Amino acid sequence: MNFSKYRTIGLLGATVLFGTVGCTNLDDKVFGNLSSTSASQNAVSLDPKSTLQGAYQSLNDIATNQGGTYGLEEHPSDEMMGPTRGTDWDDFGTWRKLHQHTWDASHARILESWNSLNTGAFRASQAVSVSGSNTQLAAEARFLRGFFTSYLVDLFGRVPVRKVTDGPDDNPQVLTRVAATNFVIADLRYAFANLGAAAPNIATKEAAATMLSKVYLNRAVYSQDPKSPAGPFTFAKTDMDSAVYFANQVISAGKFSLTASTKYFDNFHWENKTRSKELIFTIANSATSQPGNVRNRYYMTLHYNQYVGAWNGFTTLADFYNSFEKTDERIGGPNPDLTPPTGLNAGFLVGQQYVVLPKTTVAVQAKDRSGNPLIFTPNVNLGAANETQGIRVVKYLPMPGFVDNPVNDYVFLRYADVLLMKAEAILRGGTDTQGQTAAQIINNVRTTRGASTAATVDLTTVLTERAHELYWEGWRRSDQIRFGTFLAPVDQRPTTSPATAVLFPFPQQAIDSNPNLAPQNPGYL
Repeated sequence: MNFSKYRTIGLLGATVLFGTVGCTNLDDKVFGNLSSTSASQNAVSLDPKSTLQGAYQSLNDIATNQGGTYGLEEHPSDEMMGPTRGTDWDDFGTWRKLHQHTWDASHARILESWNSLNTGAFRASQAVSVSGSNTQLAAEARFLRGFFTSYLVDLFGRVPVRKVTDGPDDNPQVLTRVAATNFVIADLRYAFANLGAAAPNIATKEAAATMLSKVYLNRAVYSQDPKSPAGPFTFAKTDMDSAVYFANQVISAGKFSLTASTKYFDNFHWENKTRSKELIFTIANSATSQPGNVRNRYYMTLHYNQYVGAWNGFTTLADFYNSFEKTDERIGGPNPDLTPPTGLNAGFLVGQQYVVLPKTTVAVQAKDRSGNPLIFTPNVNLGAANETQGIRVVKYLPMPGFVDNPVNDYVFLRYADVLLMKAEAILRGGTDTQGQTAAQIINNVRTTRGASTAATVDLTTVLTERAHELYWEGWRRSDQIRFGTFLAPVDQRPTTSPATAVLFPFPQQAIDSNPNLAPQNPGYL
């Protein structure tokens, strides 16, 4: 079969597939020669293991790209912004528009995320289609399809799908947000029922349970009337009970625990695969291969003249930084493995910065490009910042001597998130058969991290704790939407955003290639 004729949908119309994958009209420059093993006598057979590996490889774009899906989940929130610095980081207003909620259907990062996530979902569907009687392979593939599709539901609402009975020129149907959520839950429940133990870079029962807890926790958001997407949301007790249940499946497995006091940044250390007991789902990096290379996460924020010679880009907001207690270790500071050889601290970088002289252990003041002391200031002008404005963030620790090929595993899901989801679900009406209270869970996390015991634990406490625990890990936008704070003004965004901003528009090219995506999401032309 000549696949070159099937190019009308292309990457922009990539879709989640149901059942066995037949001939498709997806761009084979992106996906390779796609077919079911029995589509035609001229079809290219898909090797099940290689096909599954292709689905795993689609995770890499989330880890290695400061834009795309990661950018959409972080820049519109209250914990990250990308200021323009002279001619640097303007990018036609890409980052400003994300932070100020002024994007439209032509935004490059939205298109980037749409393509990436649909690619991952499609590759996972291919793996499902050729899994045969291999239940393990099918379960891993369905976990990955659920993982990618959950992002599509979260960011865009409705999700395009292609059935195997569709003709090659048929436009894929589009699932409502509710139907797509149910599809995700079905995939993840299958994965939960059929997966066992494995290294955290492989889909496991606990990874499926973590994602199920997350989806059930957000189900009220995903079930909301499209005409009022920002809520108020009604959190069904059955969903909250399910969120608690699946969190307990992770907890009772006995495999995970919070990193010890003063060891928070071990979760992001270049030895995190052995130092941390929190890692549930990751991309494994090694000395010979870094498919989920974490260098992007510190290059995108550090100054040109600091240890890594970075890009001098993104910052956090002063109000976000000031929300931490000074005793909270998550705010960062000197790290015994990182600071002596590099001059860098872990966590938030504010004030005078330092570098270590070559071939010495002598730390001296870092300079900006004009030769002045490099002093990061809390306040920053989003549209016209100088090179020193803004508090920088080092979550993944740069590996001394190996900053371009570090071996830190990239973390998608970790244990602290599970604990915080359980606490939230309890406060929203879920019942814990283990008898824990939200206050017990929250204060266990807080005191382990060096923060004070909270006298009162309510939903506001939980949102703040999620901010302090999970900052710059790609969950903040979703959290703020669920808690009703996403549209509120922040520094550099002085007015309340329209309710429709809780969903991104479909890329215009996607609608052009698949009219079934019309109408566009509310609030966008």
